[in-house]
Amino acid sequence: MLDIKDIYKAQENIEGIIHKTTMEKSNTFSKMCGGEVYFKYENQQRTGSFKIRGAYNKIVSLNETDKKKGVVAASAGNHAQGVALAAALAKIKATIVMPQNAPLSKISATEGYGAEVILHGNCYDDAYGRAHEIQKEKQMTLIHAFNDYEIMAGQGVIGLEMIHSLPDVGVIIAPIGGGGLLSGISVAVKSLKPDVLIIGVEAENAASYKCSKEEGKCIALENAYTIADGIAIKTPGEKNFPILNRYVDDVVTANDEEIASAILLLLEREKQLVEGSGAVGLAALLNNKINVTGKKAICLLTGGNIDMNFINKIIEKGLIKAGRNINIRTVVPDKPGMLNKITEIIASEGGNILNVYHDRYDKDLSLDTTIIHIRLETNNIKHGQKIMRVLKESGYPIL
Repeated sequence: MLDIKDIYKAQENIEGIIHKTTMEKSNTFSKMCGGEVYFKYENQQRTGSFKIRGAYNKIVSLNETDKKKGVVAASAGNHAQGVALAAALAKIKATIVMPQNAPLSKISATEGYGAEVILHGNCYDDAYGRAHEIQKEKQMTLIHAFNDYEIMAGQGVIGLEMIHSLPDVGVIIAPIGGGGLLSGISVAVKSLKPDVLIIGVEAENAASYKCSKEEGKCIALENAYTIADGIAIKTPGEKNFPILNRYVDDVVTANDEEIASAILLLLEREKQLVEGSGAVGLAALLNNKINVTGKKAICLLTGGNIDMNFINKIIEKGLIKAGRNINIRTVVPDKPGMLNKITEIIASEGGNILNVYHDRYDKDLSLDTTIIHIRLETNNIKHGQKIMRVLKESGYPIL
């Protein structure tokens, strides 16, 4: 089993290599959640996530013979970058196997650190199978993303930092994928502050630890599809499982819609870019799955490596869900001046038109009418509802 001494050793190993990331109280989310909510900003870590901690601790612990053979790893992205940078700093060769659907930003960043990238399969587990084959073929050292004590120890240094920064913390919330991060943190925290509650959060569609805990043994999910790609793991690590069972007080899940909303709120309210796996803790908090009322809680934002195209989708969908972007369709006589009348009403009510187009060819339209589609920016749901009500009262039916 992992010991606090291993984590202190890892702290020495990674000193000067990793950033001791900041931790700050969020007044906004404290009010929303009913407790004192602090964020630990591992999205500002080197490579954009906490993974460099465990990866570097593992690689510097290798003997010289293993270093000369190089290392191979499997990852959806963050572990890939951590291993790539750690290997570059240690001046050894690294081969990384990533799922074919890994974000382009993570693939490019991994290659940028000097690693060879091989794309294989549709999820982490598929990539891991190929990495294991390469390890056997080339006699390289396999750097597992989570099922490794030295990896856990490196990640566990985060726990030491959190306790040092906030000694009277009552709850620590962190994501679970394979379990490497939470294993390390829970050993560090429980060894120093046994009364601190440790809450793990999984993506609802990739809840491998929760399902395994209920069965009393590690089981494999058939699928693990979620926007939180960093924790899309079909089965928890065998070494992690008993540690999580011993130290983690509870595990909850967040669905993709909740995660997307948390990403958008972090971007808007905290000015922090956080990927899906990094936002699951806040998603669970915001949806009342974790009670922090009257407590000091640390929510770990584990990474910020998110594809920019995906951010655009999240922003668009988030604005629609919040009622700040709405689509209006109305049927009007097809004659000059009709659009002008509608836009005047919208402007008078404080709406901002984003785009407009006419549809004169709908099969249900008469020849003298047209459908006007309007994409509209509003303040909130009530504002949008008011604009639609005024349009109806002015004789423009909303479809």
